[in-house]
Amino acid sequence: MSDAADPIAQRALAINIDRQVYGTFAEIGAGQEVARWFFSVGGAAGTVAKSMSAYDMQVSDAIYGKARRYVSRERLEEMLAHEYSLLKERLQEARGSTTRFFAFADTAAAKAHAGGNDWHAWMGIRFQERPGGDPNDVVVHVRMLDPSNSRQQDALGRLGVNLIHACVHHWKNPHQLLESLLEDVGRDRLEIDWVQMRGPAFTEVDNRLLALHLVRIGFTHAVLFGIDGQPLLASEAIRRRRVLVERGRFAPVTKLNLEMLADAAAIFASDAATSDPDSPVVEIMEVTMNNLRDRGQVEDADFLARVDLLSAVKKLVLVSDLGPFHRLAEYLAKRNVERIGVVLGVPLLRELFNESHYRDLAGGILEAFGRLFTSSVRLYVYPTRDPIDGRKITAETLKVAPHLSHLLQHLLANGLIRSIPCDESSLRTYSSEEVRSRICSGDPSWKDLVDPAVARIIESTGYFGARCDLPQPGSAGRPAG
Repeated sequence: MSDAADPIAQRALAINIDRQVYGTFAEIGAGQEVARWFFSVGGAAGTVAKSMSAYDMQVSDAIYGKARRYVSRERLEEMLAHEYSLLKERLQEARGSTTRFFAFADTAAAKAHAGGNDWHAWMGIRFQERPGGDPNDVVVHVRMLDPSNSRQQDALGRLGVNLIHACVHHWKNPHQLLESLLEDVGRDRLEIDWVQMRGPAFTEVDNRLLALHLVRIGFTHAVLFGIDGQPLLASEAIRRRRVLVERGRFAPVTKLNLEMLADAAAIFASDAATSDPDSPVVEIMEVTMNNLRDRGQVEDADFLARVDLLSAVKKLVLVSDLGPFHRLAEYLAKRNVERIGVVLGVPLLRELFNESHYRDLAGGILEAFGRLFTSSVRLYVYPTRDPIDGRKITAETLKVAPHLSHLLQHLLANGLIRSIPCDESSLRTYSSEEVRSRICSGDPSWKDLVDPAVARIIESTGYFGARCDLPQPGSAGRPAG
């Protein structure tokens, strides 16, 4: 750890010799991993006002108050508030006019000796960007991916040094601050799956866009947004819950999307028997990064529009880079969900049986399906119409490659694929793209295809209409009328 050539050591030393930066360290759970860097490189007296570890639960409660959970955002924020307040109380008069105070804290659960626990941590810093300024907070949640306790502790220590260094030097550029956190740590060692920045230095920051950026830069595979549109920690929000996911573009979300989810939820609730009959089904609309790029690169305004509209119909939103269905199932399984249902239409089910999608797997489609259905997953499939003769196609009547027909029949016979009942007369097949086209062309009938709350937001904000790249009626390339 004291290797002077290590970039982490250099960053710790740079903080130590910066006479304007001074603060406290409070670490629970995995030891003094961050503070140790500052002591080991020399000059720690220039940075460390106090370093402590309230490892015992009773000691921790005596300092910060009673905690329901010790590795939690609530405990971390209690630590930051207490330590920063104490630091200012003791040192403001002596050096407040020349010092940028900070309080750093983390609470971690590394690999336990007995095993079986989740490996994760909350880490944060409360800091001044200038002497005498109001404090700002940066808080992150991380999942540790190293297989050994010592490696996990090392990764946390490196992350903590980077967090302090980034807040000192990059607070003016939140994206740069975020992107620097895993430098000389490695994305194979830590997953950052939640972040929040707040305070006067971050008045222009939209934490929803920061969460999206985590997926965009590969720090995590997915981020979850609540019905208020704000980021949630998936491992807390869906832990031990029954989760039903519908995948789509949702640009915009349509009445048909919502009806498919509602019809599937009724079947899923009875399929996913639980010891708690009152346990609700968590309904999630998932948008993959590929679907966000359906018109080129991911644009912030388009992303926010989709989140706003899905929030208006009280749905959680998952944004992910989890293209294959088995990767979605594995992501949810790692968040300890009780049971998983996925809602899709027959066209997407047909794509699931396209073997070209599984060329990167040694076991091909059989490996993909094995990984998908071993995670307590069921697929709920809405029928479609044949584009040529208009007949209804269900999961049972879908034609796949002859050598895969027995695989489809096996999944149907064992209830792993279930059809969503739909009468011939009520079957509808319009898409988000059709609704978007009608919005762009000025056809008012689009309002009949979306929830009234969605229509009101689109009308009041101009979502989708202002970015129309379709020819208008009467323009070149499209007949009028």
